[in-house]
Amino acid sequence: MDLIRIILAIFLPPVAVFLKVGLAMQFWLNLLLTLFFFVPGVIHAIWVLVKK
Repeated sequence: MDLIRIILAIFLPPVAVFLKVGLAMQFWLNLLLTLFFFVPGVIHAIWVLVKK
């Protein structure tokens, strides 16, 4: 399941973060990063997924 989320984080970072934390602050931050700058959104999503 984690491998699928990491692959999803590369293509759709906010969706991967949403599946991990729900509508928490991390999701909104990732959505903002992805909308303005795609690469930082991907990096943040991978960081959130492997953090715990």
